[in-house]
Amino acid sequence: MRILFAGTGDIGVPTLRFLAENHELVGILTQPDRPAGRHRHLKPPAIKEEAGRIARGIPLFQPESPRLPEVLPWIQALKPEVMVTMAYGRILPREILELPPIACLNIHASLLPRHRGASPIQSSIACGDEESGVSVMFMAEGLDTGDVLLERRLWLLRRETAGSLSLRLANLAALSLRDALGLLQLGTAPRIPQDHALATVCGKITREHCRLDWRLPARALEQKIRSLQPRPAAFTTLQLSSGANVVLKVHSAILATRSSGVPGSLLRVDDRGLLVACGEGSLLLGNIQPEGKGIMHSSAFIRGHALEIGSHLG
Repeated sequence: MRILFAGTGDIGVPTLRFLAENHELVGILTQPDRPAGRHRHLKPPAIKEEAGRIARGIPLFQPESPRLPEVLPWIQALKPEVMVTMAYGRILPREILELPPIACLNIHASLLPRHRGASPIQSSIACGDEESGVSVMFMAEGLDTGDVLLERRLWLLRRETAGSLSLRLANLAALSLRDALGLLQLGTAPRIPQDHALATVCGKITREHCRLDWRLPARALEQKIRSLQPRPAAFTTLQLSSGANVVLKVHSAILATRSSGVPGSLLRVDDRGLLVACGEGSLLLGNIQPEGKGIMHSSAFIRGHALEIGSHLG
């Protein structure tokens, strides 16, 4: 089939490869290059980088918004039979959704209607879900509200992070799309309405979302830390004996049994690391990253700073 793909994030790369190898990929829609890194040089999205590696002269367009007037005629000229989106980061207008004669499909990294929105992978880990998966749905004008064509499930691992789950769902997405397009070609693709009463919505990850609130239970904080790995990473602040506050990214932590203490206070400072009291239970911090420095174990941080029991984080 003639297929137009729209995507931006690296989770869509296996799907792009699958389409390039198995269908007539007529065009790619992705977001513009963005400043990145310390020097803020323009960096192309992962989908554009992969398109360059495929190197088959496939037309690629990077509009700031799909609602710009030049986008619709560009798509019309490509004459796609099917449009597939994954992690594009923009909502397509109705005029574009109505163009492909067979279907507009979106691949969403959750089991809909749970975790609609921009951060389904992070939300599934932060909420302590036991399973996640991929939903292939017919696109509608709402936020991930369309009828589901099929879904594929997987169990979350015990120490799952957003990074590890993203890799597994990226590969599952390509396999799921293969099955979905096969059903479309056979004319047997189902349309399963979502139960909107069961819907949950997750927004974009903001800096404030990454701040650790030590009044929460230790288990919820440990899940949150994993949900923000490897980036943007959870963070907290620590007041040093000098009175200065240092920002610490927290990359890993494990649940501990000791629970007495004011939430956010240091219960133990030794070679095993920083033990922090939570609203319920406590967390032993593993790898942390002081602002402007590299990642280190919290025990190494202790050796370079005079910390006292009872010092406060957050």
